[in-house]
Amino acid sequence: MNTSTPHAFALFSGGLDSILAARLIMEQGLVVRCLHFVTPFFGKPQLIPHWEKVYGLEVEAVDVGEAFVRLLRERPAHGFGKVMNPCVDCKILMMRKARELMKKWGASFLISGEVLGQRPMSQRRDTLNVIRRDAEVKESLLRPLSAQLLDPTAPEISGLVDRNKLLGIFGRGRKSQMALADQMGLKEIPTPAGGCKLAEKENSRRYWPVLTRLKEPTVEDFELSNIGRQYWFGDHWLSMGRNEADNSALERLVRPGDAILRVRDFPSPFALARQLTPWDNETLQDAASLVASYSPKGVRAAEASPDGTIAVRVQINGESTFLNVTPKRIPALPWGEPEFVDVRKAIKAENRPTFDE
Repeated sequence: MNTSTPHAFALFSGGLDSILAARLIMEQGLVVRCLHFVTPFFGKPQLIPHWEKVYGLEVEAVDVGEAFVRLLRERPAHGFGKVMNPCVDCKILMMRKARELMKKWGASFLISGEVLGQRPMSQRRDTLNVIRRDAEVKESLLRPLSAQLLDPTAPEISGLVDRNKLLGIFGRGRKSQMALADQMGLKEIPTPAGGCKLAEKENSRRYWPVLTRLKEPTVEDFELSNIGRQYWFGDHWLSMGRNEADNSALERLVRPGDAILRVRDFPSPFALARQLTPWDNETLQDAASLVASYSPKGVRAAEASPDGTIAVRVQINGESTFLNVTPKRIPALPWGEPEFVDVRKAIKAENRPTFDE
């Protein structure tokens, strides 16, 4: 991180609102350092050099993965949105971390690109106030895009920031932001997108089993659930690569006790079986049959063999065994992911708050 002291830290997603909020304050001659938060569910730290070059910003990646996963394990105090997105608690977590860095580096205030009324729950006036209160940033948080519609903050009252140069944007429209981007000469406008995997129904089917079936899921567990094909049978969890990139990513996430399954003698996916409970031979055999079905050359070899089988290598902690299996895309055991409707029912069954966002 740059060792110079900024006037402000800005929460920075890479979206247009966060860019404009930071630039508005920079145009008043103040030094702004942008904080780009990273978890298994959001964050694109690989784009930081691009953002710095294109938008003239100073951006630092801040990993809050452990804290975020702990938030999910303990369940968000303000509930989930339409899927598994804990938007209000997420904002509170990031602002608390930003407040820590603000104090550590001696910055004067925080910046957020939130727009009053843009989102039906997390950007209502009362919710913005809850976020500010629970994150303990009531005096230090400035929302430049809607500042004229909100109470003056400490940097405005002190004169450090000229309130008259801030905006009063309200609602879901983008006209004001696009006009400001044009005025600032931004040559590249980010595509509007939430960017959080927890807000996507398909991803919730991957994440909910990890959250509810593991005793204490970790960042690495959720990273594993992001990769390739995901299969569950009870507490038996199988991850399978779709391509070489997936295979390499899975290989990096292997930990002691995991079982690695690959077809012997033929190209095949890299499959990782995470043993939440011990796998009996029947379950391992069934998983191997499923893995083998994704090896086209292996399937042809099995069809040509007298007994209709091929060998799958199973490696656990460096020890290898071989299973002869018949490749089956639909094996005997009911491998699969939960449907979203079941995930949603399970969330509601926990009797915790949810909100429409």
